[in-house]
Amino acid sequence: MSQEVQSIGVVIIIMKRTFQIALALALLQSIPFAAQAQGNLIDAPLPHSKGQSISPSFEGWYPNADGSFSLVFGYFNRNYDEHLTIPVGVDNQFEPGSTDRGQPEFFYPRRHTGVFAIEVPADFGDQSLIWRINSGGESIAIPGHLRPEWEITALEEVTSGNTPPIVRFSANGKTGQGPMGVYSPTISTAVGESTELMIWSVDDGVKKSRSVGTPARNGLVLGKYRGPGNVEFTDDTPRLDNGRATTQATFDAPGEYVLRVLAWDDSGGQAFIMAGGFFCCWTNGYIKVFVE
Repeated sequence: MSQEVQSIGVVIIIMKRTFQIALALALLQSIPFAAQAQGNLIDAPLPHSKGQSISPSFEGWYPNADGSFSLVFGYFNRNYDEHLTIPVGVDNQFEPGSTDRGQPEFFYPRRHTGVFAIEVPADFGDQSLIWRINSGGESIAIPGHLRPEWEITALEEVTSGNTPPIVRFSANGKTGQGPMGVYSPTISTAVGESTELMIWSVDDGVKKSRSVGTPARNGLVLGKYRGPGNVEFTDDTPRLDNGRATTQATFDAPGEYVLRVLAWDDSGGQAFIMAGGFFCCWTNGYIKVFVE
């Protein structure tokens, strides 16, 4: 073997050993930093069935045909099981102005999107409406406003032209469409009496591209929104037949109640915990009930 080849071999061996030493030193130097990083890690929050707080959520705003605007709100109940009742007042209020802006008083577990909307005038400008909820040892307040980056398309889905279902509570009654929704006339009943609820809902039938080749879908989900007692439904997802659905509700305590109707269509997953689609398209309806 020539002297030149031997020299190259020696150089390679030296380079390998140099690299191994440098790597070992780098690993040794990284140990304190790794230990420090490990010490800075924060455990993921453990899920709790009860005792946690509720965060109001501002979903965004959209313009109305008359020049006014609608501020859309939802909430996040951090509990996995606990349903909380928080009456309008010091622990569930809007400010400034009227503390009661139609917000829920009964809160289902987890995230609920676009549960209600508040109409504000055309000259609302840079004002804000703040929703505050005190629960689970925390006081959390979220402002609703008209900042341009928070505008949402709640009345028409841009990509498909889909629009929310139209809801009414009588054959020729007042209609509602979108998060602002519509309220029913007050229904009177008594404790323990099975009370018939009738809802009319029609949809434009526009489907997502993923649903091509299948019938357009739409439906209803009912839940408690306000009231002093428990509400039991014979069916909280009544089937629409020719645009009308019927179910029964029973109340175990006297007082004034509001039931929420979520009318969904083909724009997304359907459940009371999440309105169909992120910004569009669903409609809120509210049934007022007086129980003697």
